[in-house]
Amino acid sequence: MSLSRESAPVTMEMVAKAAGVSMSTVSRVLTGTVAVSETKRVAIEKAIAELRFVPSPVARSLAKGRSMTIGIVTQAIDSPFYGLAMRGIEDELNPAGYMPLFVSGHWNVKTECQCIDALRARRVDGVIVLTGRLTDQALIECARFLPTVVTGRNLTAPGICAMNFDHFSGGMLATRFLLESGHRRIAFIAGDPDQPNSSERQRGYQAALEAAGIAFDPDLVMPGDFHEASGMLAVDRLVTAHIPFTAIFAANDQMAYGAALGLRRRGLRVPDDVSLVGFDDLPGSQYAAPPLTSVRQPAYELGQVAAVAMLQMLSGTIPTCDLPPLTLTTRESTRRLLG
Repeated sequence: MSLSRESAPVTMEMVAKAAGVSMSTVSRVLTGTVAVSETKRVAIEKAIAELRFVPSPVARSLAKGRSMTIGIVTQAIDSPFYGLAMRGIEDELNPAGYMPLFVSGHWNVKTECQCIDALRARRVDGVIVLTGRLTDQALIECARFLPTVVTGRNLTAPGICAMNFDHFSGGMLATRFLLESGHRRIAFIAGDPDQPNSSERQRGYQAALEAAGIAFDPDLVMPGDFHEASGMLAVDRLVTAHIPFTAIFAANDQMAYGAALGLRRRGLRVPDDVSLVGFDDLPGSQYAAPPLTSVRQPAYELGQVAAVAMLQMLSGTIPTCDLPPLTLTTRESTRRLLG
């Protein structure tokens, strides 16, 4: 069954024919790039109204030299942390008329490079890279063609706005809090060793111990990968090895969730037997059992700042690349040791 004449889409060619002008003249009126005579403008607007023609936003934006899309290279679409950052980006770009185009690099350099190539092929106006493993040189190369905003980096180069939280200070903040609560045997569950923010959080942990005059014990450091299962496995290793500890600092909230489950399965209570601190302060942490004490790394605000910086770059102004300081949100997963 064929579509009726009334249901067929109205084209610019049909508008031009009804107005008695060329298609290029219709295009100039729609984009506003070149002035046309008042008579032709009125005829075109009348034809648009009568035919109920809806101009293509893509065509109009390309005529102005922009696609009105921003490429976002994240790492995992289902990440609770990067999910918040992507929402922050979207909430800033949409009111400005820009559409985010999300792709996932899966913490793989080759895949991230493919993402950049795909976004360039789609003529995005700029690229926001949420951390990832692209080399600095690859980002500098990307910035030769597109305004580039990157998070989780300390990088200065033309066409790049890089921003990063102070993960070292965050690691110190969490560890110092536990020390001030009377804990001396503090286990640390590390994150992905290939991510700089993981090593910086561990460096902050060790610096806080050193500042308190407590010798660093490598047996208290357990490997992790920023996922819940590695937190649970870390607790199993600590308990199985009979390593004494009264507190755990996990390098992110997801591993803290796994550690809490691992402690419960071992008959250890949080915080009565073991105090627990995470990192990120994800929204779900306030609903954990018990609610989790965590270093707040504001992911949503990170996305907002990245998007605003991109809009500033596109408008030709100097971008704002500063992020707020990390803070500690204390809840019921920690307690002060007595005596």
